[in-house]
Amino acid sequence: MDFDYGKFKVKPGSKVNLKNFATSEDGGFDKKSARKEIENNIKQLKDLQEMFYADDRYSLLIILQARDAAGKDGVIRHVMSGINPQGCRVHSFKTPTKNELEHDYMWRHYRALPERGMIEIFNRSHYENVLATKVNPQWILNERIPGYSSVDEIDQQFWENRYAAVNAIEKHWYDNGMRILKFFLNVSKEEQKERFLARLDEPDKNWKFSSADLQARSQWNKYDEAFEEMLEKTSKPYAPWYVIPADKKFFARVAVGDIILELFKSLDLHYPPAESPEVLARAREQLMSE
Repeated sequence: MDFDYGKFKVKPGSKVNLKNFATSEDGGFDKKSARKEIENNIKQLKDLQEMFYADDRYSLLIILQARDAAGKDGVIRHVMSGINPQGCRVHSFKTPTKNELEHDYMWRHYRALPERGMIEIFNRSHYENVLATKVNPQWILNERIPGYSSVDEIDQQFWENRYAAVNAIEKHWYDNGMRILKFFLNVSKEEQKERFLARLDEPDKNWKFSSADLQARSQWNKYDEAFEEMLEKTSKPYAPWYVIPADKKFFARVAVGDIILELFKSLDLHYPPAESPEVLARAREQLMSE
């Protein structure tokens, strides 16, 4: 991994202004070289994932947050295509159901966490509870939290408590063997417009478009503020956020793949000890004598 992805990493405690993060970076790649890099990453990830599963000490949670049409599905499809599906799951979180709203906001996410040896990808995540709800605080009222019966009661301290709770929970996960990578795919307003128009112009993409997408787009500046505060408050050494330029889909896929691969390499993974040569020899002898 020659490109320095450190500049995309949000330093804990730093002030975040999304205008200071690129949206159209290509990292020196073009579509052809990016394809080769992704193919190479897939081969390495396939081998390391098998060892990750056999090592059975860690789990990996990958969180993808982004605006609509930023390319989350494409990142998942391309970066993780070589992974054994028995060792990797994807969970897409949509509007909470009635049953989910009968529990605290982390309940549905806790149920989807990876066990040791497994990789779980959250396509949107518990962070919607400090993003979509922060921009639309009336949605908090659906949770029926005691003490919060009107939007006027949802003050900054409410959000500070949520950030603190998320940080504490992720630290607990980390301390128990889960490794956490969080990616915010940073797409520009101009590029999002082009992708929305493509969804409208191409019949086989019409299903991807929702009128709710335009509602969120109309709240662009409010979402900017929510994203910035989320990144500031919840990027931690044990669960860092990376702001990935997403206007060039090929580079976003390369960047996410490279960062995941680097994490795997840092874990000092090992296969568990095999049986002694004597035991293996006897097993072979027994099988051959059948």
